[in-house]
Amino acid sequence: MDDRIQLYTDSKWEPVVGYCRALRVGNRVLVSGTTASTPSGVIGGDDIGAQTTEILRRIDEVLQRAGAHLEHVISTRIYVTDISRWEEVGRAHGDVFGHIRPTTTMVEVSGLVDPALLVEIEAEALVP
Repeated sequence: MDDRIQLYTDSKWEPVVGYCRALRVGNRVLVSGTTASTPSGVIGGDDIGAQTTEILRRIDEVLQRAGAHLEHVISTRIYVTDISRWEEVGRAHGDVFGHIRPTTTMVEVSGLVDPALLVEIEAEALVP
């Protein structure tokens, strides 16, 4: 595919697992599951809302690198390790997407790649 653009970050998992942070094909941008992980720890610590805010900042950043913006997001998928904390995640998501209103799904998972991670988010955007 000639119009395939792969975007990478400094994530230690991208080369090991064999994926890119975001992929743009034509006017469609897919953002891989994104967390608040850094080499020195997790941004937000055990605050799931703060982790969510950091994740959405990272998603915004990679969307811009792909030539897209948050307003172009049509869908998000949210994975949480404790669904009882859905409202904290929902509020952070709503702060960013409240006026955009993409489709979204939030599900509880038994764990993420690092036990300190409480939330992971995927996004899909369609650039007009």
